[in-house]
Amino acid sequence: MDNAARSERSRNAVLEAALAIIARDGPARLTLDAIAREGGLSKGRLMHQFPSKEAVLAALVKRLTEYSEAFYRAYMDEFGTGQPQPHLAAYIASLREATATPRSHVFAVLAAAAQEPGLMTVTRDIDAKKIKAIKAESSDPDLAILRWVAAWGLTLTALLGLSPLSEKERQRLFDRLLDDRLWGSTPKSPPPKSPAPNKSGRPRRAARRR
Repeated sequence: MDNAARSERSRNAVLEAALAIIARDGPARLTLDAIAREGGLSKGRLMHQFPSKEAVLAALVKRLTEYSEAFYRAYMDEFGTGQPQPHLAAYIASLREATATPRSHVFAVLAAAAQEPGLMTVTRDIDAKKIKAIKAESSDPDLAILRWVAAWGLTLTALLGLSPLSEKERQRLFDRLLDDRLWGSTPKSPPPKSPAPNKSGRPRRAARRR
């Protein structure tokens, strides 16, 4: 194994250890000493990769962003064609997938929000673009955002152990959030065209009913 491969392996071990600590013990327990113990690494080896806890959190947020974007694009490529609201569906599906991951990358968001809020700028900017796309594709933007918020609620309560719902109930609710037929959703129609101008250059007036 060359140096680059060893370095990448060490970085992955650190990030997996950090996610395990956040998921099990909460963001407040995330320290370099705890990461070293969890990952079976010496503190010196850990600090060679990440000199501070903030560097670990930044790497976690970067990994989350890359993972989420890859899932989002893959979903759009496979299922987006023909869906009334493909951006909303891709976002809800990505949150659903997060609840099925034991060390979900969403924990990185929770840790960063609690410990280093400044790191959330990147994820907020990405989400803002997705929300803009979700609103643009929907005939009822408010309803689309309510579905987005509901999906986040299902995800966070599940990951934090706060949900009274069974896994079967949660999956059924995700199914309903993804089913556009249940929400009367249709793609946003293009704006109506203005009447064609007459020879004088003025728009034609609509014919009066008698």
